[in-house]
Amino acid sequence: MPKKTPRSLAANRARLSHKAAYALRNPARVVPYLRRALRDRWLRIKHPDHVDYYRAVMASDTAANPEAAVGSRSHDRWLALGQMQFDFLLEHGLQKEHRMLDIGCGNLRAGWRFIQYLDSGNYYGIDISPDILIAAKKTLAGYELQEKLPHLTLTHDLTFDFLPSGHFDVVHAHSVFSHSPIEVIDECLAHVGRILTPRGFFDFTFDRTEGAEHQVLREDFYYRTETLTALAEKHGLTARFMDDWEKLPHGQSKIRVTAAEAPAPVAD
Repeated sequence: MPKKTPRSLAANRARLSHKAAYALRNPARVVPYLRRALRDRWLRIKHPDHVDYYRAVMASDTAANPEAAVGSRSHDRWLALGQMQFDFLLEHGLQKEHRMLDIGCGNLRAGWRFIQYLDSGNYYGIDISPDILIAAKKTLAGYELQEKLPHLTLTHDLTFDFLPSGHFDVVHAHSVFSHSPIEVIDECLAHVGRILTPRGFFDFTFDRTEGAEHQVLREDFYYRTETLTALAEKHGLTARFMDDWEKLPHGQSKIRVTAAEAPAPVAD
């Protein structure tokens, strides 16, 4: 996982000059990138709506390799990234009795660990991709976690209109906003406060830039921290940048959101 540096945080990956320099440094990746760019262009033509488009992306990626579809280049990396998410949340407030909503649960890279740890019935995973949810069920069966009765649900938006108010102690979204235009993030932040308990919290990762905000192939979106914290505040939430996540070997950054009047949970 590339380390965040002042240079990488200032880079604009949408610029032709950046793409040309990257291609010169990584010639073996040029052809795969062009293939992906052509595929994504075709999918965007077929699916103008972003959620429909990204669902098609996930269908294509999952058919090739479900673990790669959620961003893991190998099974060892899939395991390591799931462990990293689990360990961080365990150190930062997650308890067995908590009810957890995992947005973009994928094929349960981290989810199977949360399911194993939480009390039965307390894990609720949602995703926009039916294909990756089928892979998630295979992961669930593979780890023999059926008795934990997790919920795995297909969704099309992040309004959470089918979920009860004040229900979740923890909401988690790993590598979701990194693939989301700002209107999707705004929708999530507009509604997540309703489903959180008074002392609940919402952790999400994002691709951070300290330069111009930009996107690549409508798959990867780069935001400034202050853009997302201000968006949370607009919806009556308090957001703080999680500095200790930056110490971990992960390319994305993390923000924690709580109700404005609620004290942040303290780790045991």
